[in-house]
Amino acid sequence: MTTIPSSFHTLQFNRQLLKALQEVGYTTLTPIQQKVIPLILQGRDVLGVAQTGTGKTVAYLLPLLMHLKYAKGSYPRALILATSKELVIQIAHELATLAKYTDLRYACLYGGVGPAKQIVTVKQGIDLLVATPGRLLDLYHHSNIPQLRTVKHVVLDEADKLLNTVFFSQLTDILALLPKKRQLLLFSATMEKQPLKRAEDFFNGPAKIIITPQAIPFASISQQCYLVPNIPTKAQLLVLLLADAAVFHKVIVFTRTRKTADNTAHFLQRKVAGEVRVIHANKGQNTRINTLNAFKAGMVRILVATDVAARGIDVNQVSHVINFEVPTSPATYVHRIGRTGRATATGRAITFANKAEEYHVQQIEKWMGQKIPITSLPVELVEKPTSWEEKQAIARTIDWQRQKEDPNYQGAFHKKKRKNIAEKVREIKPK
Repeated sequence: MTTIPSSFHTLQFNRQLLKALQEVGYTTLTPIQQKVIPLILQGRDVLGVAQTGTGKTVAYLLPLLMHLKYAKGSYPRALILATSKELVIQIAHELATLAKYTDLRYACLYGGVGPAKQIVTVKQGIDLLVATPGRLLDLYHHSNIPQLRTVKHVVLDEADKLLNTVFFSQLTDILALLPKKRQLLLFSATMEKQPLKRAEDFFNGPAKIIITPQAIPFASISQQCYLVPNIPTKAQLLVLLLADAAVFHKVIVFTRTRKTADNTAHFLQRKVAGEVRVIHANKGQNTRINTLNAFKAGMVRILVATDVAARGIDVNQVSHVINFEVPTSPATYVHRIGRTGRATATGRAITFANKAEEYHVQQIEKWMGQKIPITSLPVELVEKPTSWEEKQAIARTIDWQRQKEDPNYQGAFHKKKRKNIAEKVREIKPK
């Protein structure tokens, strides 16, 4: 039976890693680190599921660095795959901290910027590669860079998303390029049945470490939901809450679409105190990095974001996450609210739901196995009228939800009418 380590020192890391750990103040192991680090050091395949903010990145980076030990050869011996440019950069930041006193070399590959500098770095010789699947395959097929036949350790960060349909074909292509004899490490905050089933084809007798029930957010995150009739009233409620800058001092506001994110950010810039910025997939790479850095540094009070920022972004002391629009996926909800209440901190998650979105709230509650308390709207809130377009959009969505739950339900909208309404529905700007 494996002894559970009590501190980083008991794991017998080399002095270079221990010095880096001491310098950044890492002393106490989190539960996921206690369980998986000894297994990774033993060379086991590992599936690690733990809530956001529990130190999963450190849990796989430290034993990887111990496996690699020192610079050797020209080609990568370890590969970390991540879902987004932001996550690659976040991992690289943690890697730079932990590998500070080693001579290990690493490179980051991601899109949104020209590949020339990335190719030069790889050609100079690296030990560890952090990459998004798309950019990795693009460089491999067009330049035969990087060589992957020497990779012995593979990490899938945000594995549930990498194993889903968007990334799955790229993932299988990459794994086919790697040696069959390799160590595979999967880490995620959530892992649903379908991605887990797909993962089994790649594993070799993995150790499955699930620290907490995957769907249940931390007890340190208080949750509440406001039932709000429409977008304009949501906007007014948002302004009302954010007026208290002392309480709402570092906030992420999540929307489903890029246009709603832009509209909401522009509205808040006129109505509330403090710097407001927006981040989504249409923003340039440098803009996204600068915005996140400014938010982390406390120069930006309110960050409006689509789900590009929900996964893998480690921002300390986020006081509130506000779901301006309810996500349609329960897993996305968990990842969103996991941006607050990280590690030992406390946080609050607030959700605004209209009549159509109540369905998604119920699905989230069912998935989590717990209720999200409903909070009465503030008495000072003045409800705005619902436009015809939004009324029709809500009614059409409810109609679809009923058909999904009951295949025999004929629907209040026949197909032609639904098509006509769909053509008229547009993004509604807060006024």
